[in-house]
Amino acid sequence: MTEDGLIHGDVLIGDGRILEISQRTDGSDAEIIDAAGKYVLPGAVDIHTHMDLDAGIARVIDDFYTGTVAAACGGTTTIVDHMAFGPAGCSPWRQVKEYHRLADGIAAVDYGFHGVLQHVDDAVLDDMADIAEQEGITSFKVYMTYDYRLDDLALMKVLERARREGILIAAHCENHGIVTHFRERFVAEGKTQARWHPVSRPPEAEAEAVNRLLYLARAAGDAPVYVVHLSSRLGLEELRRARAEGQRHLGAETCPQYLLLDAAMYDDPVEGLKVIMAPPLRKEEDRAALWEALSAGELETVATDHCPFTFAPQKQQGVHDFTKCPSGAPGVEERLILLYSEGVATGRITLPQLVKYACANPARVAGLYPRKGTLVPGADADLVILDPEKKWTLTTGRMHGNSDYTCYEGMEIRGAVERVLLRGKTIARDGAFTGQRGDGQYLRRGKSILCS
Repeated sequence: MTEDGLIHGDVLIGDGRILEISQRTDGSDAEIIDAAGKYVLPGAVDIHTHMDLDAGIARVIDDFYTGTVAAACGGTTTIVDHMAFGPAGCSPWRQVKEYHRLADGIAAVDYGFHGVLQHVDDAVLDDMADIAEQEGITSFKVYMTYDYRLDDLALMKVLERARREGILIAAHCENHGIVTHFRERFVAEGKTQARWHPVSRPPEAEAEAVNRLLYLARAAGDAPVYVVHLSSRLGLEELRRARAEGQRHLGAETCPQYLLLDAAMYDDPVEGLKVIMAPPLRKEEDRAALWEALSAGELETVATDHCPFTFAPQKQQGVHDFTKCPSGAPGVEERLILLYSEGVATGRITLPQLVKYACANPARVAGLYPRKGTLVPGADADLVILDPEKKWTLTTGRMHGNSDYTCYEGMEIRGAVERVLLRGKTIARDGAFTGQRGDGQYLRRGKSILCS
């Protein structure tokens, strides 16, 4: 199965690559994997994860081994991880070296990194260009909120340089003033239960920041930008406006949590801590708008923002004050099968669209296509065999990451990941990890399709 449709045939693999796809492949010495009655998909590509992230008030519970084991068991064979902030004033090179230390020889699937920018001067801009050339890190993330947010002047400098160098700028889009105003006000008024979290980060905060990012990019000569974890109808409308006005070098992702979960989960003051994330879960109208956008081809990818903590004790830090709760949730293992079960099997999207959003387009955005994300001769032999008929219940006990919960506990699932191959090697089978620590290779990436 590719984004272009269903192919009936055999896949011949050799030396970690796809050699041939035909109606019949012969080879007496070849191992035969019988996938009759199943779908064979490209290995999924998740371009928004946070492994081993130090969030300041807590460190995520998955490192580059446990997190990529979870990815493998869920059918994801490639991740592109967002680096955490480093010490104040540090060079972007500092985090590049730190993340190689955290991941090299450890990751169980192939991996790359997004750089991170937390302040801007001429040296930082030169480092950004050098890192892209020397490390193949061709995308950098900026934040429009949090302590190391970039103001508009800094963003303009980054966007202009990124346009010249062919570097993609990924952005966390929330208006810092709106968020800070409400968080401070609610804490002062004693409104500190989980249900105040989504109210403190309203969709207007996301939409304003998306709008501003897109206008800044336009002013910088149509610089290439990518909106991460889009959560709201209002934010989506800003993307539609920019495209209607002719802006070309832009893209956006959403995540399963914004498609399948809603803000009612925050009503439970304890259980609601599990889904404290930024941006927060939204309303049914936002979920419907995002599904419609996927159906219409208006978004580029579905990623996860996998940022796992434990419910106890880490998330419990916010039981008396939601602002003290570490922000994020697990999701790297659940993404592919949720998109099949809740997207394809329900008719919201087609199977080729699933491949587009979970495999091919993430590879294109990350500058990895056609090595990753597709089934063509010459591509890495990353394959997922999916049983479309198997039914099961998603529970924490079936997950492989270190978090002690899943946001989708008890969800009835149609379809199952039966077998996963990374460069021709089986690394997961029937829900069990069969690969090894360090199976993953570091990926130097080319330019994003959004830069062309």
